[in-house]
Amino acid sequence: MKKLWVPFKKVWKFVVLLFLILLTFSYAMFQGGFVSWFLFYSFLPFALYCIGLSFYSLNELEITRQIPKNDYNAGETLKVTVTVKRKSFFPIFYLLIEDDVDDTLKHSQQKKKAKALVLPGFRKEFSYEYVIDELPRGEHKFKGFIVRTGDILGLVEKVKSQKNESKIIVYPAYTELLYRPFETHFDQGMTASRERVQRDTTLAIGVRDYQPGDRFSWINWKASAKRNEIMTKEFEQRQSHDVFVVMDCAPDQQFEAIVSFTASLLRAVLKKGAQIGLLTISRERASFPIRGGENQLHQLFYHLAKIEAKSPSSFEKVLETEGMFVQQTVSILLVSAQLTKPLLEKAGYLGQRKGKITLFLIKGENESPTQDERSLIALANARNIRVIMVHEGHFASAFSEVNLR
Repeated sequence: MKKLWVPFKKVWKFVVLLFLILLTFSYAMFQGGFVSWFLFYSFLPFALYCIGLSFYSLNELEITRQIPKNDYNAGETLKVTVTVKRKSFFPIFYLLIEDDVDDTLKHSQQKKKAKALVLPGFRKEFSYEYVIDELPRGEHKFKGFIVRTGDILGLVEKVKSQKNESKIIVYPAYTELLYRPFETHFDQGMTASRERVQRDTTLAIGVRDYQPGDRFSWINWKASAKRNEIMTKEFEQRQSHDVFVVMDCAPDQQFEAIVSFTASLLRAVLKKGAQIGLLTISRERASFPIRGGENQLHQLFYHLAKIEAKSPSSFEKVLETEGMFVQQTVSILLVSAQLTKPLLEKAGYLGQRKGKITLFLIKGENESPTQDERSLIALANARNIRVIMVHEGHFASAFSEVNLR
């Protein structure tokens, strides 16, 4: 019904415009005198402009959007420049241009709005900027532009939608963490160590006496000639730890803090030179195998950028159904904002099979643990589960010695 009314409305307004022109002209002809002709000639420019505007097409407008880059971190500022070009010099009294963005961006804090009123006049090219102060995490789309114009009297109105798609990805905000592998506990020496000692053959820190098994390429010939004994290079030994992170995706007011800490944790582990994997269950199950390197970091950050708190199952249910697929020789880190007895039971059962479990409990910046949570932390320690309470804004202290329990 609305679509049928639009062309009828345009024709009706044009008929009204012609009627007003005839009315003022008739009044001037029959009434005569200075006042009546002054009224007619005063109204005539506005009427002629309305007629010209009714035949003017907004299709000639070429609107482009300039975004400095496509990748951002949550909390960064985005400045968008919108440029309008047109071919004719037809005067335009005003243009109301709105950049059609996602709802998440519309409700973000904007220093300069994405909807702007421009007064082009006779200009063939002009531009304006709008700024989004704090970008929210996620994948955001810019769909196109909605342009409106009209005359001073409001007799002619034109609306045009122009498709112009762009996309940016906003990765979760992260904090620089100094990752420290937790001490591994064993049950009567039956569990294999999770630490793999590697030699960094690119960095020699000294020399030592030759030992059986040393490679020929390790021999330091200068030191051997000086001491008249075969000496080999002493390399720095590195310990790498495979880590598997399970993130809680259940709806929670601290979900953004959970994502931010998980991103910080993943980055810190990979920066340490270790390998890491991730499991999340939101709308869909997503499991990333344990790997290292920049490609792994980019893949994990891209996933965290789009993750939502839409898990159909509770966190303890996730551990129950997915825990058996976790490898034996990894450190298992859980990230959640909820601490419940069923969760500790599932984590404790998983720890009996896989080794000690570490649970990072995410809290608000000034949020204190409840009495029930304190009791559950004591219960977790008794069940060989390490619980580390991490407050939002203080992620860097997650691996400090004070927090290790």
